[in-house]
Amino acid sequence: MSKIALMFPGQGSQSVGMGEELYEKYQKAKEIIDLAGDELKKIIFEGPQEDLTLTKYAQPAIFTVSIAAFEVFKELYDFKNTEFVAAGHSLGEYSALYTAGFFDFKDGLSLVKARGEFIQKASEANPGSMAAIIGLDAPIVEDICNQASSVGVCEAVNFNSPCQIVIAGVSAAINKAIELASAAGAAKTAVLNVSGPFHSSLMSSASDSMAKELEKYTFNIPKFGVFTNCDASLTKDSSTIKERLIKQIKSAVKWDETIKNIILLGFDKFIEIGSGKVLSGLLRRIDRSKKALNIEDCASLEKTLEGLNK
Repeated sequence: MSKIALMFPGQGSQSVGMGEELYEKYQKAKEIIDLAGDELKKIIFEGPQEDLTLTKYAQPAIFTVSIAAFEVFKELYDFKNTEFVAAGHSLGEYSALYTAGFFDFKDGLSLVKARGEFIQKASEANPGSMAAIIGLDAPIVEDICNQASSVGVCEAVNFNSPCQIVIAGVSAAINKAIELASAAGAAKTAVLNVSGPFHSSLMSSASDSMAKELEKYTFNIPKFGVFTNCDASLTKDSSTIKERLIKQIKSAVKWDETIKNIILLGFDKFIEIGSGKVLSGLLRRIDRSKKALNIEDCASLEKTLEGLNK
């Protein structure tokens, strides 16, 4: 039996025109993107990039395009005799849960829109920034965050690979952490082009709002396991997933550990579904022996189907 791990990107992977090829060629993709509404479809296909980058648009746009690509894949690939798990980076966790049947597209899109609005509001109430630190081990980065916390909130929030960690917090503390990281020998530091300090404790109000929002929905038991960001563990329990979606907003994304846990379970094929190949790049940094296929347009879809059918 083939074992496939599905990976779904988060905010930052958006680009104007994403999903348009699949929309024009495949009815399934057209159905999903049309369901998202004319306003969102126009921003996805026409931009401008500044609008598409706004959290309230970026999150539902990325979710929509990921699901459109997945539905085309599902129609063209025989899922029989295949064992799946799914994982998504931050926002991508919602795409992963959709593919496992936790909710339908309409509910998933509503949740993602609400999440984006809550995060945007929390970011405006608690302004801050994020930065990537490359080339330092996690304990060193966490120590740097502790030192920088003397001037405000500064936390390690995305453990993306063994040597790529993203920090978030108030801008003064992030700037101090960047100075300390450079002095400690970081290969590179970069302030990220995002609108807030995502996944930090400054997102607590968004997490509280999401808890209330999730109570409005009834969820299905997933068809296969999904790895949750905040603890890098596999679950099929609906109540546990709800709890982790609440916690996820203000907790670190343990992506490095998630991928290692997927590999430990014997999954040898990875497919990144949605815009960009960020997660494919992280996979190579986590385990050089592993390579991901991807589905974001017609050419990558055909290449992936060929690769799986060999």
